[in-house]
Amino acid sequence: MPHPFFRSPPLPITPCRSNHPSPRRIITYSVAGASKPSRDVSLLRRAADLADRSAGCTSPHPNFGCVITRGSSDEVVGEGFLYAQGTKCAELQAVEAAGELARGGVVYLNLEPGDCYGDHTAVSALVQAGISRVVVGLRHPLQHLRGKAIQSLKSEGIQVHVLGEDLQGRQYEEALKSCLTVNAPLLYRAAFHVPFSVLKYAMTLDGKIAASSGHASWVSSRLSRGRVFELRGRSDAIVVGGNTVRRDDPQLTARHGGGHVPVRIVMSQTFDLPEEAKLWNVLEAYTIVATQRGARKDLQKKLAAKGVEVIEFDILNPGDVMACCYDRDYLSVLWECGGGLAAPAIRAGVIHKVYAFVAPKIIGGSNAPSPVGELGMVQMSQALNLVDVSFEQIGPDMLISGYLQPIPDLFPMIPSANEIPSIDPTLSPYETNIISFYKTWDPFGAFSNFSAHPIEMPYENGERTMWPSVEHYYQAHKFVGVDSPVAREFVEKIKTANSPEEAARMGRRLQREHPKLVRADWERIKTDVMYRALKCKFLTYPHLNTMLRSTAGSVLVEASPHDLFWGGGREGEGLNYLGRLLMQLRSEVLQKEASSNFTLTQST
Repeated sequence: MPHPFFRSPPLPITPCRSNHPSPRRIITYSVAGASKPSRDVSLLRRAADLADRSAGCTSPHPNFGCVITRGSSDEVVGEGFLYAQGTKCAELQAVEAAGELARGGVVYLNLEPGDCYGDHTAVSALVQAGISRVVVGLRHPLQHLRGKAIQSLKSEGIQVHVLGEDLQGRQYEEALKSCLTVNAPLLYRAAFHVPFSVLKYAMTLDGKIAASSGHASWVSSRLSRGRVFELRGRSDAIVVGGNTVRRDDPQLTARHGGGHVPVRIVMSQTFDLPEEAKLWNVLEAYTIVATQRGARKDLQKKLAAKGVEVIEFDILNPGDVMACCYDRDYLSVLWECGGGLAAPAIRAGVIHKVYAFVAPKIIGGSNAPSPVGELGMVQMSQALNLVDVSFEQIGPDMLISGYLQPIPDLFPMIPSANEIPSIDPTLSPYETNIISFYKTWDPFGAFSNFSAHPIEMPYENGERTMWPSVEHYYQAHKFVGVDSPVAREFVEKIKTANSPEEAARMGRRLQREHPKLVRADWERIKTDVMYRALKCKFLTYPHLNTMLRSTAGSVLVEASPHDLFWGGGREGEGLNYLGRLLMQLRSEVLQKEASSNFTLTQST
């Protein structure tokens, strides 16, 4: 999807499919005769374009792109991008693609590497490849990662230049905007502590989103609706109001042929919702209804029985709903609501960007609804102006997009990890006796089953085989040992899934759709399967073993808001079995270490 800051068309985005092509490739990309500043700008934008290719394939995450040139020339010899959390980092992909041509080369990164596993894969890959210079578009916006990789590269004698610090001037603004745009969700979340929110609507030339009767199918063209599916695939959640559910009965799925499926959120103050609706089918996507406390308890129970989650607020408002989404680690939210909900969302300051699809139609009607309701403005001088506006023709329609709030450049708003204690000693993401983990880029993200740590484990025939992650191994073993060629096919599909998230989604879906193919003893043995995989992971990687031992005396909590078996839930209501197994493994490791030390002391 083109970015509003690009002055020339970006690379086309490869649609995400279940068999995603390898992101590694060697290209020839040059800027003949370009000066050093213009060369840096072009190649940083190239890195940002690469980073954007992962959007829509998995849950939104920091987007990393890496480009390597031969020496100080313009020839690109290797590149890569992070496909998803728990997959090979962009820097390692680019180094592998470049081979020996990387030695003495220059690396362009849209974002500082996020080495959060303790193994420094991205940094070590660049060091071992013999890179001479690294150009970084942005420091990492997360406090526990900001500046660490840059400092590590400098300590290895590599020259590092950062936009806005070492590279300044108007000539670098284009590159900076590209780097800001591709990670806008992460930057907004870090700066404002709310998810990045986009308001999307389609309207006629006379500003109507439906006829006076309420009929709205279809305002925009099929091509524009395809773009909407792309927007959904880039989002963690989609928000609609009760009117949309009653009037349109939407499904709100991405329909992009695979990849990430966003959560669907319905905001309804009165809970005046139908008992039957497409959104209540949670087999394809999770649904949450946010409502006022005490509203229609009978219907709440019926929807809960269908698997719909109901969250009650004392006073339902967009700000509190977005605070809830922030607590759930959502990065990006798409609002597809009517004008009655869009207006309070804008007034609350939670809408950051607008996508308006304008169709060349006129419908008229004094009572026909418009995309935004009453904002309380009485003079044109009060109108909200979009910044960095972009225009794009999509079939017969015109897409107008822009920002209500500029993308925050977090330099120097967010201090480095070393500066935090001097600013506010109380700043800490965790309580002293509780260590939470969820996303792989968290400080203890390596504890997640989605972390990029392959494990070698025995298979059915006793031979050892390599699994891309603990999550791949666990999900596949729901079907291991079942005497069915279909079950064996499921195992192979899960094993070769492109990312841990896709393995998890595939395993859960197949378990729901084919319960008879799930091994009969699964509920009894699943914790044993998980423990074996965790033990292999933490004994295979010494730095993970050290990290686990360093948490002695702390309670480990897997902070999933949805999985109440493996996770701790939103308010501690979950069973937290993953945290329990890790603490059990930690105890086993520490006991073995103490026993070894005792034996060594006795022998001396």
